[in-house]
Amino acid sequence: MRIAYICADPGIPVFGSKGCSIHVQEIIRAFIQEGHQVELFAIRFGGYPPADLADLPLHKLPQLPKGNTALREQAALSLNLDLRFDLELSGRFDLVYERYSLWSMSGMEYAQDQEIPGILEVNAPLIEEQAAHRGLIHRHQAEQIAQRVFRAATSIVAVSEAVADYLKGYAETWGKVHVIPNGVNPDRFPVGLVPTLPSDVFTIGFVGSMKPWHGLPTLVEAFAHCQVAIPESLRLLIVGDGPERSAIEAQLAEHHLLRAAHFTGSVDPAAVPGLLASMDVAVAPYPDHPDFYFSPLKVYEYMAAGLPTVTSRIGQLCDVIQDGVNGLLYEPGNSTEMANQLIQLYDQPTVRSQLGCNARSVVLRSHTWKRVVQKILRLAQPVVQKVEVRA
Repeated sequence: MRIAYICADPGIPVFGSKGCSIHVQEIIRAFIQEGHQVELFAIRFGGYPPADLADLPLHKLPQLPKGNTALREQAALSLNLDLRFDLELSGRFDLVYERYSLWSMSGMEYAQDQEIPGILEVNAPLIEEQAAHRGLIHRHQAEQIAQRVFRAATSIVAVSEAVADYLKGYAETWGKVHVIPNGVNPDRFPVGLVPTLPSDVFTIGFVGSMKPWHGLPTLVEAFAHCQVAIPESLRLLIVGDGPERSAIEAQLAEHHLLRAAHFTGSVDPAAVPGLLASMDVAVAPYPDHPDFYFSPLKVYEYMAAGLPTVTSRIGQLCDVIQDGVNGLLYEPGNSTEMANQLIQLYDQPTVRSQLGCNARSVVLRSHTWKRVVQKILRLAQPVVQKVEVRA
């Protein structure tokens, strides 16, 4: 099939290092590996494609103006004309696949008009997110756009049950929503990978953009408990950068633990596997949140790397991590419980190894991007067959 992949979100540099960037790249990569032709339509490329995507046809949508929020919203809405024009100029596609963004609708409506499958991937309740964290002036108009794009889509992929529940609040989504969690490319995490930052001390690690919803203060408190309980030296390895870094450094300094922590800063995705190989255990310390809708890429990467994973008992994580089998779960925000689990893993290397092996086996069996894309493509089959019969 010839597939148009659309990412009209100005906050996603598709060839960048953010989790959302990796997500876009891996879906495209898996489409190609399944034998399909893909063309990318995006606002923000954020750099050059990786070598294996160097030949990917790219269609650049206009940049949005900086500054005034209301002006940016209207400019984003006007991009629908540019996107529709580019799609029509590019020849006939067999499938339009779009990562849902706040003001984009013409991709799904183009697919509807062409009577080809239009699959919309929804990663978050974007209207609520925008209103709460970045500001939203024309909310009523955003709701209207959401209704239009949900109505036009033939299928909607939700990355978690929480996202699916949100989508079901729109009548236009009924009967269209399919939960397909995120995945990982296990080829990036081969067994026996040489550590980038080897150490003789027990290393507790985290990978992420250091945002408030990542729960790093709980990790620091747990690390402090571990330092008291374990006489040998420990290391906290923080991979990534973000707005919480200075606060986390200050918290570590209060506990006199700043020298026990290593911050890599922002790293290229290609560096992540070697850094995971430098850890003994990995943590995803999400705080308690009533609307936890994430399908965290970091957890799948931890598991693919064969690391024992300690994470919060919340949302989709309870489906991915089977407590005591392929990882450990603790109550969100409970630093003492997390510390006890980390101490257990320090004391029991055999348990540590078994949890990591089980985690990797689960990922290889059920959570690769290949499996994700195969499920996505099955959603397109009934529409494709219907068009072929009509032709």
